[in-house]
Amino acid sequence: MSEPRLIEMQRPRDPHGQVLVLHGGASRPGSPAVSPTQLSVLRMVPIARRIARADKRLTVVRLLNSHRGWDPERTPLADVDWALDQLGDRLPTCLVGHSLGGRAALLAGDRDGVRGVVALNPWVYPYDDADLSGRRVLIVHGTEDRVAPIERARAVARNLARRTEVDFQEVPGGKHAMLRHGREFERAAARFVAKTLP
Repeated sequence: MSEPRLIEMQRPRDPHGQVLVLHGGASRPGSPAVSPTQLSVLRMVPIARRIARADKRLTVVRLLNSHRGWDPERTPLADVDWALDQLGDRLPTCLVGHSLGGRAALLAGDRDGVRGVVALNPWVYPYDDADLSGRRVLIVHGTEDRVAPIERARAVARNLARRTEVDFQEVPGGKHAMLRHGREFERAAARFVAKTLP
């Protein structure tokens, strides 16, 4: 099995916060390793760049998971835990993820040091839940997403909202890959992070 990796997008000399960016990507036959050039990984590059441009005082790092997809033996949550250990918990942290990375961000949002979670078109089950008390949560979902049903994301938002405030934003016409209306997803994530890690 491959090992997870971190790719630095921005690391200022004296950062006041850090952002961990999580990609999606369904499993494939034979459990191939995650490639830095696969589309689900590349989709998060403009998101990470926009966040870095919005605040030069933030460390921004992308995580490459140890394997594709989500299976009972090793989920992306283990990779998120590994990444947070590597980054350390001395700085307030935001998790920003797309698709299965959005699910990982929501379910790992209770880790020490995490102040905020952004889930973009998260691929979730309606029963997914976590105690995100004291965290800020943003879910951004395209109305035309046929891969990750928006109804499931709404159900998860209701679950989370029992313990914390959840901002749910819809992108009319937005599809799963965030190619159309991509800037709306980017701007929403960057604005949220800037407000959460002032």
